[in-house]
Amino acid sequence: MQYIRYLLKSYPVSSFYILIIWVLCFASVPHTPLDNVSLIDKWVHTAMYLGTCGTIWYEYLRRHRVKCDIGGGFRYEINPMKLFLLAWLAPVAMSGLIEILQATCTGGRRSGEWLDFAANSIGVTLAAICGIVALRFKRRQ
Repeated sequence: MQYIRYLLKSYPVSSFYILIIWVLCFASVPHTPLDNVSLIDKWVHTAMYLGTCGTIWYEYLRRHRVKCDIGGGFRYEINPMKLFLLAWLAPVAMSGLIEILQATCTGGRRSGEWLDFAANSIGVTLAAICGIVALRFKRRQ
């Protein structure tokens, strides 16, 4: 419970975006003129996860500093395993869980699809690539 409180305090915008994803994924979707656009749903999934995970990366890198050692080398406060779990694996797992719940718990209002899961994973991976580039840029400063 204390770790969840830490995450909510340390990553407020990311937490809000994750909450919005959960709400949107179980709400009934109204019909729009964009329904005729091919694969629009997949683009929306990719954009949602790209934006959310990009925010996770941004908030993580903002909170963790790069420090110089006396010997001139660099020591990072950044924990690569924690970053991998928080910014890549957890969102992909959450995406899979949401798709399973949509397929089994919404009474046919929503459908869980493998292509939605793939689009979500692509968004998470694109955010990770951008985050790694930002980390390398931060390391050079």
